[in-house]
Amino acid sequence: MSRITGPRVRIMRALGVDLPGLSRKTIEDRPNPPGQHGGQSSRKRRSDFGVKLQEKQKIRFNYGVSEKQMRRLIVDARKGKEPTGEMLLQLLERRIDNVVFRAGFAPTGIAARQLVNHGHILLNGKPVNIASIRLKVGDEVTIKDKSKQIPMVVDSIKSPALTRPEWLTWDEQQKVAKIAHLPAFEDVPFPVDVQQVVEYYANRV
Repeated sequence: MSRITGPRVRIMRALGVDLPGLSRKTIEDRPNPPGQHGGQSSRKRRSDFGVKLQEKQKIRFNYGVSEKQMRRLIVDARKGKEPTGEMLLQLLERRIDNVVFRAGFAPTGIAARQLVNHGHILLNGKPVNIASIRLKVGDEVTIKDKSKQIPMVVDSIKSPALTRPEWLTWDEQQKVAKIAHLPAFEDVPFPVDVQQVVEYYANRV
C-alpha cells in the first residue's frame, strides 16, 4: 500500500483498535477517535457501511496491503474450501512480510516489509525481496547473517512485539522460523469481524 507517513496511533484511534502490524504503541490511554469531538463521535452509531469499511481498514492497515491487493486476496480466498473470511485471514498471515514480523525479526509489519524489500530475508536459504510471497507448510524463514547485526533486528529478536504464534516453530540458536502448520482465524492478533469485510466486497469484486 502507499507509504504511511502520518501518526500511526492516530489511525488506530480512528479505528478503535491496537494494530500490532502497524505500531508497537497502544491506544489504551487515548481510546477515543482523534479530533476535537472524538469523544462525541465515538458514541454515534455507525451505519452498516461504516462498520464494514472500518473492519476492512483494520485489515488493510495491519497487514499493509493496498485496496488492489485486498481485491485480489478476496478473489483468491473465494477459491478455497474454507469460508471466505477465514481463508482471507489465512492468506494474509502467510505473507512473508507478516511471517517475518510474527517470527520476531522486526518490531512491526511495516519494518518487516522493509527487511524483505531490501533483501535481508532468506526463504528456504534463498534471498527474496517480494513482501507478498505466500508461504506454505515446511517453509523456513531467516535473516542474512550480516543483517542479524542490524540494531532493530537485534532488539526485536530479543523482545518480540508479539508472542510467536503456535503455527511457527522457532530455532533460537539458528534464528530460523518454520511454518509448522497453516494459521487459523484465532491466530490473528487483533479483533476483526471478517464477515463484514466479506460482505463489503460482495458486490465490489
